[in-house]
Amino acid sequence: MGRRIMIVDDSGFMRMMIRTMLTKHGYEVVAEAENGVTALEKYRQFQPDLVMLDITMPEVNGIQALRNIKAEFPNVKAIMVSAMGQKPMVTEAIKAGASDFVIKPFYEDRVIETIRGILEDK
Repeated sequence: MGRRIMIVDDSGFMRMMIRTMLTKHGYEVVAEAENGVTALEKYRQFQPDLVMLDITMPEVNGIQALRNIKAEFPNVKAIMVSAMGQKPMVTEAIKAGASDFVIKPFYEDRVIETIRGILEDK
């Protein structure tokens, strides 16, 4: 059962919040990236079981970062994190290969349930 997760978000506060939530539930945050550029490098280095990607980031957004990772690691499991009202972006993310998504501001139960669904049921 995979428990190693990488968080990609340009907000340090958001990364810290997600890390706290995940570790509380027994997941190990093996890497963090602050943008889509370093996301691929960190993924290569740590090859986590799951990556949580913020959709909206400067330079390379989460969708492009996912495409970049997927090009090298076709079996990547990813959850996209999006703000309310980004439905077209979420649809694009799913087409790009995202396993699921969570909406900010998010509820801890929903995030953990989504992760469990991806890592433990499949």
